[in-house]
Amino acid sequence: MQRIPRRRYTAEFRAEAVKLVVEQKVGLTEAARRLDLPAKSLANWVRAARAGKPMEGRTTHPVTDLEAEVSRLRAENARLKMEREILRKAAAYFAKDAL
Repeated sequence: MQRIPRRRYTAEFRAEAVKLVVEQKVGLTEAARRLDLPAKSLANWVRAARAGKPMEGRTTHPVTDLEAEVSRLRAENARLKMEREILRKAAAYFAKDAL
């Protein structure tokens, strides 16, 4: 099963899409079809706009040194586990071949 890549929308696009639904009284599904985006995404944007939340994407927080170190160590740990598994399989293959 192939994963569909996540689409990114600008804040201006989101605001215009919400305006289309709220001010121009176009139905939610009709607006989503016109704009070629999922109706659920548009519904979330409209709900957020009515609640007064900003039309920005996900906010990111600055990464601390500790978080960067943890991330680096996790990546290294995954790489080492993969290498160990390859060596284990190679050793088993050559041991079987030697008999």
